[in-house]
Amino acid sequence: MNIFNRIFVLCLLLSANVAFSETGSPGATALDVFKSPSCGCCGKWVEHIEENSFTATVQHPSNLNETKAALGIPPNLSSCHTGVSAEGYFFEGHVPASVMARFLANPPADSAGLAVPGMPAGSPGMEMGSQFTPYNVVLVKKDGSSEVFARMMSYDDQF
Repeated sequence: MNIFNRIFVLCLLLSANVAFSETGSPGATALDVFKSPSCGCCGKWVEHIEENSFTATVQHPSNLNETKAALGIPPNLSSCHTGVSAEGYFFEGHVPASVMARFLANPPADSAGLAVPGMPAGSPGMEMGSQFTPYNVVLVKKDGSSEVFARMMSYDDQF
């Protein structure tokens, strides 16, 4: 899908009343969240971000992969849900709210968003008792390249 098609699909999503939430805590950052209606870990991630200065408007697109492609999320960095900020940055997968807030406070030049590929144990929404698998939060640039933005080496690194 070329860049013009991606922009067109994103504009369609936004104009189809995929409104950014204006409810919630004053000063909270609004995200649109695209997910499957049956995914429990996605719901837990939404709870995590809402407990940490974000609000979420949840959408259940008929083709989640099409939405991800329109946003420019590389398939190798894909996960189970996607958050999108009012500025158009995406947050793919179980990205901690603290890392999203740090990113939004000073987005790197040419950035498209952040991704946590897969579903690491112990990441927000994937809590499994005391289990924790270290993982990287990946910065995705508009040209499709990527690099490590943050390393989560322990559960506490996420907060």
